[in-house]
Amino acid sequence: MKIIVLGSGVIGTASAYYLAQAGHEVTVIDRQPAAAMETSFANAGEVSPGYSAPWAAPGIPLKALKWLMMRHSPLVIRPSADPAMWRWVFQMLMNCTSARYETNKGRMVRLAEYSRDCLAALRDDTGIRYDERTQGTLQLFRTQQQLDAAAADIAVLQQYGVPYEVLDPQGCIGVEPALAAVRSKFVGALRLPGDETGDCFKFTQRLAALAEQAGVHFRYGVPIQRLLADGKRITGVQTAEGELRADGYVLALGSYSPLMLRDLGIRIPVYPIKGYSITVPIEDARFAPESTIMDETYKVAITRLGDRIRVGGTAEIAGYDLALHRSRRETLEHSVVDLFPRGGDVGKAEFWCGLRPMTPDGTPVVGPTPYRNLFLNTGHGTLGWTMACGSGRLLADLVTGKRPEIDTEGLFMDRYGRANPPIFQPREVRA
Repeated sequence: MKIIVLGSGVIGTASAYYLAQAGHEVTVIDRQPAAAMETSFANAGEVSPGYSAPWAAPGIPLKALKWLMMRHSPLVIRPSADPAMWRWVFQMLMNCTSARYETNKGRMVRLAEYSRDCLAALRDDTGIRYDERTQGTLQLFRTQQQLDAAAADIAVLQQYGVPYEVLDPQGCIGVEPALAAVRSKFVGALRLPGDETGDCFKFTQRLAALAEQAGVHFRYGVPIQRLLADGKRITGVQTAEGELRADGYVLALGSYSPLMLRDLGIRIPVYPIKGYSITVPIEDARFAPESTIMDETYKVAITRLGDRIRVGGTAEIAGYDLALHRSRRETLEHSVVDLFPRGGDVGKAEFWCGLRPMTPDGTPVVGPTPYRNLFLNTGHGTLGWTMACGSGRLLADLVTGKRPEIDTEGLFMDRYGRANPPIFQPREVRA
């Protein structure tokens, strides 16, 4: 089949690659001049299946109120009159129960673990390189209360067989020697040895090159205006360069996906949550991180990328605003300097922000729609790269009419109830 993929971030590019591997004729359309120029450009650099968890969790409403009072807050809300913002916030709060958290985390871990395996297979098959390291993630706790609260996450990790270690301070220093200089600032950590790190931008660009070798045609610099429909089928894509047609369509536009779906009468609760990063040149490798440290207090990830340190985090609810706020940079600088004071020169850091496409329950939306030839691959939030290969492979199977290798329960848009018409699901992929 001829397939058009809308979006060339890590999700769209992975979708195109696996669709080409399945034998389809694929064209990717994007307004940017190259792949991975938006949210995939300078993210935190984590491939973290073990850290896959929804933001909506028991206790989050109270924590959010405390965060808003912090100088270096992991959360910022810039109120607006946009009803979509408040609807999304309300839906997220409704997911902050123990039962919903367990269900949502289980769905996320299932897809993320599968994606980790797909990435490993891709690396073995192609030799793709992207400043990768396979040394795990260290979720660092500054207080005993944080360490005790990890019990709920550990229970889910045990349920799904995800490897983990609970470390005391000396154990933390064993895997991240530079932390010895700040031994008094943490009480322990949860280590996830199956997690990986790397440069998502390099990965996506090189995956795009592999996709092109497999026959995928990338059309960059082409603004997408709207999807055209007739009855229950998509008939084309209206772009600034005219109408493009195919047999099937994949929407992978991240935070912009719900805007494209609105004219089709489809509502999915994907909302942009802005995240920031700084990229710091390493001054002395002995005092830099070896892999990724998640600073639980500030919700900041500190990741080694070759000769750089990527520091990413904060959640800013501000719609589609892409302004760079100095206070957000200060939070990232504070976390990395506090834990790795001699690792890099933050004065030389590059400052960036991107819009994470978040769902209120944390799980992405991957799969069919009410239109029989339109498929979604969006809503991955902070875990786009973590879930990219698995989502792309899953999506290719669904488009092809092949039963996926993992259970698709809870991944389709119909989990949000009856706000939309019933999805079209081919008989071959029904459970």
